[in-house]
Amino acid sequence: MNRFLSRLLSSLIVGCLGLTLSMGVLAQGTEKLKVRMDWTPWGVQAAMHLAQQKGWFAASGLDVTLEDGNGSVTTVQIVGGGDQFDVGHAALASMMIARDKGLPVKAVAVFARLSDIGLLVPKDAGIKGPKDLKGKKVAYTAGSLEAPFIDAFLASGGLKRSDLELVNVDAAGKAATYSAGRADAAFSTIPFFLPVVSQTRASDAIRFADYNLNMPSFGLFATESKLAAKRESIAKFASIVAASWQYIYNGHESEAVDAIVAQRPQAKLNKEILRAQIDALKGFFQLPVPAGQMLGAPVAADFSVALKTLTNVGLIKSIKDSNEFFAPGLVRAAAGVPK
Repeated sequence: MNRFLSRLLSSLIVGCLGLTLSMGVLAQGTEKLKVRMDWTPWGVQAAMHLAQQKGWFAASGLDVTLEDGNGSVTTVQIVGGGDQFDVGHAALASMMIARDKGLPVKAVAVFARLSDIGLLVPKDAGIKGPKDLKGKKVAYTAGSLEAPFIDAFLASGGLKRSDLELVNVDAAGKAATYSAGRADAAFSTIPFFLPVVSQTRASDAIRFADYNLNMPSFGLFATESKLAAKRESIAKFASIVAASWQYIYNGHESEAVDAIVAQRPQAKLNKEILRAQIDALKGFFQLPVPAGQMLGAPVAADFSVALKTLTNVGLIKSIKDSNEFFAPGLVRAAAGVPK
């Protein structure tokens, strides 16, 4: 009996040592990626939180840290100007402007292909386009991405700033200002803003993209040095996020909402608003994806249009080749993510 127990104990020790060594090998093969988000948790981050919650990153050998942000411009500056983060998630027009100013950043993946910026108006206001804003009081934020496009948007309706009352409101207070009726309309990010204000003031949105002011919206980007050092890991991450978005819009929106809440329990998020944001974003993805194209893969024509848009309003002054703004071929078929 003692001999049997001795053999059994030896077998267990050997087995444990083998398991430990195997885990060590797996750990050595795990690539750490630190990702800076565009903002505090909201629907646009659903695919990343879902992939984290489901273990899709870990199963592919990625150890991903998702850190909340406080604005796309800030995220671009932090990711582009330092070595702290490997990937950024932001409105990609901000990334394009930063590259033109010298930051060595490039888009890796584009999820919302249409510009998310636009005008929020009450459903019963009769405002159908820029020409209907004459004499109205409209809230905006001077330091945000929307501001440089306001003149061009108004001009498409035959108006100038003097034809209406533009009220500069801090970004944090704009929703409350509009919801309370202290403005007749408001310029902002549609998929974030619309679900929030519609809870108290039923509203519609007018997209800048429908008035020849289009550019890629939310997506992933990285610096050229990170792309050189961690190209395959960044490609794997971008591909999983893209596949996660496809999974979400194949009827798993509720799973995505639950994942955001589970990943950010301290944020005390409203599930109804998160779901509405995810639903609102879908129209900016331009789904279904055209044959031969993958969701998330940068489209050269989109950046050509964006370059023209940003150049016309004076936000890009140096770069003339739209292909300079993105790294192709990094979004691929992702193993392990269900349809």
